[in-house]
Formats: sequence, C-alpha cells, structure tokens
Amino acid sequence: MKFIAITLIVHRPDPVTGVKKPTHERFREVLDYALLAEELGFDGFGVGERHERPFISSSPTVVLSHVAALTKRIRLFTAVTTLSLLDPVRAYEDYATLDHLSEGRLDLIIGKGNGAAQRDLFHVTPEDQWDRNAESYEVFRRIWRQDKVTAATRFRPPLTDAEVWPRPYQQPVRVWHGSATSKESVDLAARYGDPLFSANVTNSIEPYAELIRHYRERWEHYGHDPADIAIGAGTAGIHVAPTSQQALAAYRPVFEANLAFYRQAGLPVVFETLEDFVERSSALIGSPQQVIDKVHRYHEEFGHTAVHVQADASGLTDTQHRDSLELFQSAVTPVLRKDIPDPPFAWAPVLSASPTAQERVHV
Repeated sequence: MKFIAITLIVHRPDPVTGVKKPTHERFREVLDYALLAEELGFDGFGVGERHERPFISSSPTVVLSHVAALTKRIRLFTAVTTLSLLDPVRAYEDYATLDHLSEGRLDLIIGKGNGAAQRDLFHVTPEDQWDRNAESYEVFRRIWRQDKVTAATRFRPPLTDAEVWPRPYQQPVRVWHGSATSKESVDLAARYGDPLFSANVTNSIEPYAELIRHYRERWEHYGHDPADIAIGAGTAGIHVAPTSQQALAAYRPVFEANLAFYRQAGLPVVFETLEDFVERSSALIGSPQQVIDKVHRYHEEFGHTAVHVQADASGLTDTQHRDSLELFQSAVTPVLRKDIPDPPFAWAPVLSASPTAQERVHV
C-alpha cells in the first residue's frame, strides 16, 4: 500500500486558536509539510486546486514546481486538477513543464471540481460541467500522447494538426480520476482504464463503496483486465497517538471547533459527535492498532491500494501533528505495506508507451 499526504491549502483561521496566518506564511507551511512528508517516508505529496475561498490553491503547478525543487524522491500529486474549468491545451503546457522539472515524479488526479463560486468564475454551469470535464480530459490525454492533435472541440476553439510544447517527460503521465459522489467521473476512469481515487471524506463508507463497485463493473464492461485496477481512498482526518484516549483527547477540540463552524456556516453535519466521527467516518484517529484495523475494514470494501491523509495540522499543534505522522509512519504503515499490496504499476516515472487506436481517433 502507498501513502500520500495532501493539502488543499485551506486559508482560514485555525479552528482551535482562531488565528489566521498570513498568506505567505501559509504557503511556506505547505512547503514545510512537503519536506516533512519526504523525510518521514510518504510515497506522495499532493496539492489541491480550488478557485474560491477559503482556499488559496488556485495554482497547484506553481506550488508543486517549488516542491519539486526542494525534494528528491517523493511523487507529486494534484488533488484534484479541475479540468472542467481549464483549457486542456494550457493545462497540458503547465503540467508537461512540471513533469520535466520534477523529472517524471508527477501524477495527476483530475476531477470536475466543486463549488458554485469557481463555476461562476469560469462560466461553467451545472449542466455542462461533466461534458467539459470529459472533453478537456480527452484532449489533454491526446496532446500528451500525440505530436499533432486535431479535435472538433465544443468548449474551446477546435484544434487542427496542433503542436503543443514542451513534449512531456513521462510517456504518458499517470492520471487518476477523483470521485466524490458521481458516476460520471467513475465511468470516465473506467472507459480509459485509469485508476480511481475516491474522496471518501464527507460521509460514511456506503456511498463510496457503491461508486467503487460501479467502477469495477464499468471497468470490465470496457474490456479491461480486473487485475489492472488501482483504487485510492481519502481520509477525513488523522491523529495517531499511543492510546485511543490520548488520540481522542487531542482531537476533540479540533472536532468541536469544526462542528461549530459547519453549523454557523449552515453546512450539513453528518457526524454529531467525535465518537461517531471516529467510528463511522474514514478519519484515522486512535491508537496504531485502531488505525490499522480501520484501514483494513475500508480495504475489505474498496480493495484500495493507496491512501491519502491530511498533510496539514488542521487545528492540532505542530508538535501533536508531527508526532502523529511519525507514529503513523513507524507503527502503522509498515504493517499495512506488508498486509495490503501496492497498486499494479511501478511507483516511478512512466517512460514508454504508444497510443492506442482509440487515442488516435479525433475527438
């Protein structure tokens, strides 16, 4: 099993202290978390993309380029690249450049993105967002694989024998499809034989397990080998401590502050108590053995081989968060790496492939 630390670069007051860090300090913190993730042995570090408050992750390629310069081993993820909002040509140029600068350490997780404010900013509607996402991905995918592309696109000017530079380092880049609630993204992933990353952060296990079952069904429908399936899953929070009592005591102020924020903002509350949150959500809060048991329980439903956890302290003190991640890496991940297989591909740059007949067909 592989382990990824991610940040959406939320920029709001600390849920416990109420202190809001300056923007430049928040970005520096992200870089520190990336270095910590590599130091502790995480397999990947991810940066989200959002174009509305309270996020400042509107330029993940810029942030990841800086992370690439500071690190040597860890793979770099987007979480997620919102292709429904982006011109696929421009997105390709940015990510192909990052691919070179990182020497092929890039993985993409793509998705349509959430939030009415960012849809309005880019003039994307609920009615066309899925079509935009599919078209952008199809064009992006072909540009990565083909030297010249012709595409009769709907949402950007058509392409005729278009050449886009630079040509990429990886052939091709690995693209995961982020899925929260919709079958559209699951079907797109299955159609192209791409891995799936379940958000798995808001609700209990059932709706995510249902989508993953649908993904497996569609994967076989499109004629792919079930042995090639790769699934990742998110987690709703993390705090690992020597005992469950210590973990609950440390995380309770974080949970209660977040609960108050959700109620004040009029957001839906799924888990009313910390105990319910720990029991029924994907959050990894407890002793090492409790966390191991929970990941196993989710693996029985999902069959996933990659997990992402929060890179940010998110209300914990810096010491609490670092101690938690250190314990996670020393006492939890070695067991899970032994018990659960890795994804069915090398965790390394992808340096050879040839386009299929389907990929040579014009959009």
